Amino acid sequence: MGMRPKEAVVTGIGVVCALGHDKLSFWEALRSGRSGIGPVDLFDASQYRSRIAAQVRGLDLATQPRISSWHRLGRCDRLGLWAADEAIHEAGLQERGIAPGRIGIVLGAGAGGILEAERYRRELHESRRKPRPSLLMSFPACNLADLIGKVYGFSGPRSTIATACSSSATAIGYAAELIRSGRVDVVLTGGAESLSELTFAGFNGLRSVDRTTCRPFDRGREGLVLGEGASVLILESRERALADGMTHYGAVLGYGICADAYHMTSPDPEGEGPRRSMALALAHAGIDVSAVEYINAHGTGTPVNDRTETLAIRRLFGARADSLAVSSTKSAHGHCLGAAGAVEAAATLLALHYGMLPPTIHLQEPDPDCDLDYVANEARLAAIEVALSNSFAFGGNNTTLVFAGESRFHR
Repeated sequence: MGMRPKEAVVTGIGVVCALGHDKLSFWEALRSGRSGIGPVDLFDASQYRSRIAAQVRGLDLATQPRISSWHRLGRCDRLGLWAADEAIHEAGLQERGIAPGRIGIVLGAGAGGILEAERYRRELHESRRKPRPSLLMSFPACNLADLIGKVYGFSGPRSTIATACSSSATAIGYAAELIRSGRVDVVLTGGAESLSELTFAGFNGLRSVDRTTCRPFDRGREGLVLGEGASVLILESRERALADGMTHYGAVLGYGICADAYHMTSPDPEGEGPRRSMALALAHAGIDVSAVEYINAHGTGTPVNDRTETLAIRRLFGARADSLAVSSTKSAHGHCLGAAGAVEAAATLLALHYGMLPPTIHLQEPDPDCDLDYVANEARLAAIEVALSNSFAFGGNNTTLVFAGESRFHR
């Protein structure tokens, strides 16, 4: 008989986004139903259909005394390092004597350093000075993973995954596999994304953005609202965590990945890809649909996505769907693209940890085609044990994560 796979538990969480600069302020804003959406001032958005986004504000990203090259880093990398530092310190990775070669890094990436590439282009064409080469240092998608490894001395397996808006969810699933297989003791995983004019223009060009706010599952929704931020989770084997006296937020029980093979920017209207993603995740985790109590929905606020995701949930869960709680935290922190899956994984784990379901805010008039319990506008106390987090991306790249709270391990 083969060895039993190790359980991958989460011992550290770091978050920075429009709702807060650490996981506690992020969670407080989520549970309170606050919105991080407002006017964009990172670049001139006056020419676009939508002029709003969930932009990170009030955070001094200009200096970081412990990292000498900080001033040369792009916004995406700074956000990622900010979240990584919080997670690393909570998990005590630098004090526990873990061999550097047994600590891996798996991150999801979206547009990476495109904001700085835009600035380089402007300097090239509009400035009398030679453009700064340092602006291009953050352009490679793998740059954040490489930086974290260098700054903290982690020399285990390192990968960067790019599957659009499911990137960081896929990264978390792969990171859990590294733990289960015993290839490493610890994996730092998650993702980061910064706003940029190129992505902002692209989504506006597709007319897939809302001009007022993010309203998942609402009859009047017009589209998504872009966001930015980073979230990093520290995964390790439960055995290692217990041996070192670490507490944990819960476990990554399994994940599912599949593709629609339907359209580059629209989901299959029958919801088969999302349904299959959730089914594969539950099968991988060895969990029956009856055990699931909460789903953190992809819930972008586009008319097609919300209707399709609702249909997929009904197709998989059947009559059980009526007793599920489903919410979209994108309504508060926007769509963080490559970081979306990681930010929402953190929200799901904190919901399990605190026994409270984050609401779908701005839901005033439910769409008749979206007929589930979306935890509308107010958080809800609920001692849940098993939850899903969905991430469905352009190109039909679908990923679902299965999480269990720490209470499941104390029965």
